[in-house]
Formats: sequence, C-alpha cells, structure tokens
Amino acid sequence: MAAPRTSRRPPVASLARRWLAVVLVVVIGYAYYHPLKSWLETRHELSSRRAEVGQLLTQKRALKDRLTFSASSNALAREARRLGFIRPGEHLFIVKGIQAWKKAHATTIDGDGK
Repeated sequence: MAAPRTSRRPPVASLARRWLAVVLVVVIGYAYYHPLKSWLETRHELSSRRAEVGQLLTQKRALKDRLTFSASSNALAREARRLGFIRPGEHLFIVKGIQAWKKAHATTIDGDGK
C-alpha cells in the first residue's frame, strides 16, 4: 500500500484569498495613483505660477520706478533736448562729422598723443 501523499500546495480557498488580497492592493493603488498624480502636477503648476508672479512684481516695480523718473522735470527736459527742442533765449548749434573727427584724432584721444 502506498502512503498518502501530502501536497505542499495550500488549499484552494487560501490561494483564492491571497489572490483576492493582491488584486485589492492593486486596485487600491490604482485608485490612489491618479489623484496623487493630479495633486503633484497641480502643486508643480502652483509653484511655477508663484515664480511667475514674483517676476511680474519685480517687473512692475521697475516699470513704476521708470514711470516716476520719466515724469520728472529733469527727464522731460532731457528728452526734449534729445528731440531738438531748445529753451527760449538759447541758440541751437548742429555739429556734424563728430564720428569722423573722433576717428581722425583717435591717437591723440587715446593718450598716444602728440
């Protein structure tokens, strides 16, 4: 008579429970994956928007300073002079050929000069 063989394989009910647990863990992991991914993307977008807001605030401050300076009387007078306006009683002199004169006298200006 042959001795009864003992199987190392667990019962079918035990295997079913293990596979059910594995499937449940996978389903729960899948259910958490999408919201977690969305949350991370939103957090990244928020940080990039905050950086952009910081840059825009810096640019706004610079533009306000520039506007304040350009509205001053000194800046307006400088711009008017650049456009060729003169004050009453002044005489306008237009000098031409400055670049050619500088090029011709470059050695004396640079300090080689005789």
